[in-house]
Amino acid sequence: MAHIKSASRRAGPLRFVLVCFVASGLIRLSIAAPALAQQYAALDAADAQVPVAPQACPAPEMPDELLAAIAARGENLSEREAYIAEREATLAIVETRIAEQMQALEAAEARLAATLEQADGAAESDVARLTQVYERMKPEAAAAIFEAMDVNFAAGFLARMQPDAAAGVLSSMPAELAYSVSVIIAGRNAAAPRN
Repeated sequence: MAHIKSASRRAGPLRFVLVCFVASGLIRLSIAAPALAQQYAALDAADAQVPVAPQACPAPEMPDELLAAIAARGENLSEREAYIAEREATLAIVETRIAEQMQALEAAEARLAATLEQADGAAESDVARLTQVYERMKPEAAAAIFEAMDVNFAAGFLARMQPDAAAGVLSSMPAELAYSVSVIIAGRNAAAPRN
């Protein structure tokens, strides 16, 4: 309640100042209004006496230099458009040729992959057949052939042979050669990841 009374006390002086401003404005308007009305009436009378003829706006004149520059710009734009159209046509031809070459390359890769697969299959078949031949030979005869081979090559064949046949060939080989072949066979999968 005390808060409301102090707010109403503060609003009192503000209202008084506002009323003074409004009254001052009304007094000034009442003094100036007749003078302003007389001035506007005099201006209206003067305007009524002077006839005003409509005037056409003159067309702006374009200097020759400006016209020449616009014409040159237009020619330049036309040449540029022709150049761009020619480049687009050339790019379209190049894109078509590239697409054709890509198709030819993919077809060649497919043929090469088929040929390599066939060659790998044939080589694997030949090695498997030769391994069977060595398995059917007498161990001493096979050992003599393996002694003449490169150690890695001999290890490859022995690793493919049935364990009984490989054991017979290894036992017929000199001890140093049999040891070397055994080390190569045992070390082939040593670097393989284990679970």
